[in-house]
Amino acid sequence: MTVATPAPHAPAPPAADSTRVPATAAAARARVCDLLRRAGISLDSVTAADTLLVTSELVTNAIRHGGGLTAFHTEIADDTLLLSVADANPHAPEPRTGTPDRPGGYGWPLIKRLTERVDIRSHLDGKTISAELRLA
Repeated sequence: MTVATPAPHAPAPPAADSTRVPATAAAARARVCDLLRRAGISLDSVTAADTLLVTSELVTNAIRHGGGLTAFHTEIADDTLLLSVADANPHAPEPRTGTPDRPGGYGWPLIKRLTERVDIRSHLDGKTISAELRLA
């Protein structure tokens, strides 16, 4: 039996679950960790911590407030991590201040502070939030 040798510099095949929507924020963070590792970004760096925090916040908000995560995509281009998270709610996140009866409200301001750019696009099936984080 002959096995074809991949051409040098051929892109690695995607991981078996790379097209699946992560079921949890932890699964989304694991996917981003793998991408950062393959890009040579130390997972002990502030850059990685910021990236994982934004990933966690966007995915958790989609699950908790957006009617569920419907799509998830991440890639690195030109020293920037591109992250897109889609959910079933067409409404943009609204900033709020937590109270003793209703804690929270810190995620959206953190996302806006840690990203280079964030974009919200509503569509018939909900919305997609795309974020860019500088890696270098």
